[in-house]
Amino acid sequence: MGSHKIRQMMKSERETAKRRFRRQRNKNYLAQPGIHDCIIVLDHLKPTYNIGKIFRSSEAFGCREIHLVGIDFFDPGPGMGAFKWVPAVFHTEFFACYTDLINKGYTPYLLEPGQGPPVMDTPLPKKSAFIFGHEEFGISFEPDLFPEIKRLTIPQYGKSQSLNVSVAASILLYEYVRQHGKNSV
Repeated sequence: MGSHKIRQMMKSERETAKRRFRRQRNKNYLAQPGIHDCIIVLDHLKPTYNIGKIFRSSEAFGCREIHLVGIDFFDPGPGMGAFKWVPAVFHTEFFACYTDLINKGYTPYLLEPGQGPPVMDTPLPKKSAFIFGHEEFGISFEPDLFPEIKRLTIPQYGKSQSLNVSVAASILLYEYVRQHGKNSV
């Protein structure tokens, strides 16, 4: 298959994802916060598979809401409908998101391999916000300019020292719920 044909297919998939997003975005306005007081922050992630999957895990673990920084749309398909159930808050810049979280009493955490204590050895406050950066380029801001941000790591024992962002989000949500879990009704 030629590169022109591949580009056409990718453009078609992107347009389909945008239509899916617009349809589900209207339903997202009615989404109610999850039963747990944790928030996921997605900083400039690619609009393909990971965001939808993170919505799916967030819905499963009862996450309060997801903040999307610099993300205009994403493909909600991989989330299996979870975008309709987890409130989404959109920000153009990280500073606005950070200010919102701090004003609401949240402790922001940045996940970085080898930086900070292991997540399972860290008592997480009830109002925790977990920040995840772009799959290739990481976060869009200089973390040292935001003194309230704490660092965490997920211990890894293989050579790659890298986890898919949706997998890392699921691990953090699991640990948060393990520490603060409420029984579902």
